[in-house]
Amino acid sequence: MKATLIGGCAILMWSLLALFTSATKGIPQFQLLALTFSVGGLVGLIYIHFYSPSGWSLIRQPWQAWAIGVLGLFGYHFFYFTALSKAPVADASLIAYLWPLLIVLFSAFLPNERLRWFHILGGVTGLAGALLIVASKGPFTFDAQYGMGYLAAVGCALTWSLYSVLNRTQGQVPTEVVAFFCLATACLGAVCHLAFEEWVSPNLLQWAAIIGLGIGPVGASFYTWDYGTKFGDIRLLGVMSYAAPVLSTLLLVVSGQASADWSLAVACLLITFGAILASLDFFKKKPRQV
Repeated sequence: MKATLIGGCAILMWSLLALFTSATKGIPQFQLLALTFSVGGLVGLIYIHFYSPSGWSLIRQPWQAWAIGVLGLFGYHFFYFTALSKAPVADASLIAYLWPLLIVLFSAFLPNERLRWFHILGGVTGLAGALLIVASKGPFTFDAQYGMGYLAAVGCALTWSLYSVLNRTQGQVPTEVVAFFCLATACLGAVCHLAFEEWVSPNLLQWAAIIGLGIGPVGASFYTWDYGTKFGDIRLLGVMSYAAPVLSTLLLVVSGQASADWSLAVACLLITFGAILASLDFFKKKPRQV
């Protein structure tokens, strides 16, 4: 439960993404990716330098750990940005946000994990709640001309769900190593920025938002998600992830950047009910015998 709650902190931080990102309007996507992940990686390096007993030797990890970490972090954002640029926001978001349900389903292939009916029903219920939030971004079109965007959104969902599930097999890799994965992602983001975008100099408010994103939603969140997916209840984390768009919308409402309506209330109820369903096995666990 402790590891699950730590992983859940990532979901809370991701709910701040829309609020912080709204302050970076005008900054190219891959430039923002490179800058925020640089901050997130540097925060991790500071911790490693002062508090990690293994120090910089942590960089020596198996190639599988590097592949899962870097491809997961960079691959997800690459596909997500591509999807948003090639398809309508509502369509791309709906497809991309299948990843929590895919986490629940893919977890069945992990050792010592068992997928039950209430995990699936909880995931589907949470998806229905997230769908209501996504629907508020615009009508769904699903036009063949946006085929590349739809494929990128599918790649986005598959990348993050596979990363989260495969990360379960890397329990021997310390969470601090995520700092190096963040810096590698920042480098790849910089390459994409140089290839596809032009540099835009951030103003003071934008720099503050970039640093805030790098410390929280694009920094500490990935460290807590790493720990949660390695040692927590990954199926429950998958369902809990549907709370991110609801919390994000609530924060925009509070800040005056969005208005509340009936769909938000229904989405809250559906996602809450889905999380309760997915956590039924917590209440059914037998106490350990001494």
